[in-house]
Parts: sequence; structure tokens; C-alpha cells
Amino acid sequence: MRYKSKTVFCVCLLAMVILAGCSTRSISNSGYEERSIFGLKHAPDNPFYKGELSEFDLIGIDPTAEISESDIQQAMVNANPPLTLKKGEAVMLIQSGAMIPDSGMVDSMNRYFTVSVFSGVPQRKIEGKSSYSRLLRLAAARGGYGKIICYWGLLETAQKDLSSKTVSWVPFLGSVIPDEDQQMRIRLKVAVVDVKTGRWEMFSPKSFEGEERSSRNSRGASDQQQVQALKEKSYAAAVEALVSRYAR
Repeated sequence: MRYKSKTVFCVCLLAMVILAGCSTRSISNSGYEERSIFGLKHAPDNPFYKGELSEFDLIGIDPTAEISESDIQQAMVNANPPLTLKKGEAVMLIQSGAMIPDSGMVDSMNRYFTVSVFSGVPQRKIEGKSSYSRLLRLAAARGGYGKIICYWGLLETAQKDLSSKTVSWVPFLGSVIPDEDQQMRIRLKVAVVDVKTGRWEMFSPKSFEGEERSSRNSRGASDQQQVQALKEKSYAAAVEALVSRYAR
């Protein structure tokens, strides 16, 4: 009986360890947060972070609606010409999950466009009200902005198998990283929406990786330096890719 109790305890402990490392880290909630093996938080999350916008929030498709084959065929018939962006054009910039887009992205965008920022904090859906995508387009239209640029980002860390030297990308695990070398990768997704027509396109720019060595006492500071460096590189590359694809 005592052996069975110990076994149950070990299984529960293992489950708690696994669950403690099952969160992902958004660029909009990228502060360093330590977690114990029991999942207890030693530093608060971003208090303004309420989750992410979905693609459906942005492009105006109701995922619960019944879609027929004729709807798809009609959408193909009504397809508009490819999206373009003029250098200097007024655009509304949104970072999914953030009240204000990161300054690095705003600065990079301002090199080519006239930028207004808008909240990317998801709003509570109210039955019978207009879709959120139309509200965004109306806000942009009233501000004189012809395009909406929205982007999402994910930070990942890598675990190295010291014996096989293989690398596996996993969601961010905070201070549970077993050694002093932290590899990190940032991936972005960018959407461009035409305010007048609602036409949209999405693409993923180049991802960036970085490695940082730290002691246990300095992990928080080195982690945030690593995050900031990757953000700056990724934002600059994303804007260059945006200009290359769409600017005329």
C-alpha cells in the first residue's frame, strides 16, 4: 500500500512538472517569468495581456457560419487584384495581444509609411453586433488609413540533448531550462488588409535565432536582452519583406 502511494505521488509530481512547462510566450507577453516545478509563478505576467486576436477577428469570417461550395466559388469569381502599398501611405498598425505595438516595429514601419497605432487586445464578442473586422475597417477609414497591418509573434526556446547534440524546439519554459545556454527563436506572421474592400493577404517573414549564456542568478536579465535583440532583428526584416512584397 505504501509503495502504491509513492507511485501515485510520483506520477502526480511528474504530471505537474509537465504541465508547468506547457505555456507558450507571445511577443506581446514576453517578460521573463520564473516557474517552479509545481507551476507556481514567481513573477507576474503582463497585466494588460488578454490573449491574441484570431485571423477570423481580422479578416471577417465567422468560423461558426455554414459555408457552401457556391460561397467558395463566388469568392473566387470576386477576387480582387493583388494588394499593393505605396511608400508614404497611411496605415493602421496592430500587434496582436498588445495595447500598443512594440516601438521597434513602429520605428521600422515609420521609415516607409505614415503609421497610426491601434490596440490589438481582443474584445469580448457581443451577439448581434457587427463583426470585429468591420469595426477595425471603420476605425481605419475614419482615420484616413487605407490599409491595416496586423502581426503576431511567438518566442520559442530550444532544448539540446548533450549526448546526441540534437535540438528540439519547444514552448518557452522559463527558469526550468536545465543548463546555462538558452537558444531562442522568434517567428512572426503579418497580415495586410485593404480597408475599402476587405481583401487580405498574410505572410511569414524570416525567423531569427539567438543563443545566450547566463548564470541562474542573471537569467532574467539575459533572457530579456535576448528577447529584445531578436525582436529588433525580426521587426526590421519583417518590414523590409513587407516593402519588397507590396510597396510600389
